[in-house]
Amino acid sequence: MFEKKAVTRVPINSILSRRWSGRAYDPERLVSHEQIIALLEAARWAPSCFGDQPWRYIICNKADGVHAWQKAMDCLSEGNQTWARNAPVIMLVLADSVFHANGNPNRWGQYDAGAATMSLCVQATDMGLMVHQMGGFAVDKTKHAFSIPDRYIPMAFISIGFQLPMEEIPAELKEREVAERMRRPLGQIFFEGSWGKPVKF
Repeated sequence: MFEKKAVTRVPINSILSRRWSGRAYDPERLVSHEQIIALLEAARWAPSCFGDQPWRYIICNKADGVHAWQKAMDCLSEGNQTWARNAPVIMLVLADSVFHANGNPNRWGQYDAGAATMSLCVQATDMGLMVHQMGGFAVDKTKHAFSIPDRYIPMAFISIGFQLPMEEIPAELKEREVAERMRRPLGQIFFEGSWGKPVKF
């Protein structure tokens, strides 16, 4: 996997600086069952409100479940389908809207599902895998296709696989893949003490 390290104000953990969302997947390289379980374990140990673990994942592995993988693919937006079709694994991330322990509404479920998925992404980066999270999908179609109970909210699909070597990346993807990574300046999104007061750096 070629690297696109983040340019940071101060040094940060190298796995975090190396994590980025590529699109050029190698369709010939599969993700092993053991690798998938390692990703799920990373997500499983994420923090959550009251330890409720409101995240749920549906794993669609093309290698041993092409029907489920195709269902996931059919739920994606057309733009995402053009490149995600080369990813051997697609997962659907869901958030429970109700606390398991007492049945009360859980307004932190979506936040916690995001934390679990970030843990999965960090683990994937450490393993040399590429992950891309996608919000472009048909929610109602997804609920129906995967028989999802009403209390669970489909949050995102994520594609997982290995990156194509640089010399094999098709022209229509290469510009995006090699483009410089950009983020807003710290002072625009981090405030100190009150709203709108940029953090000092």
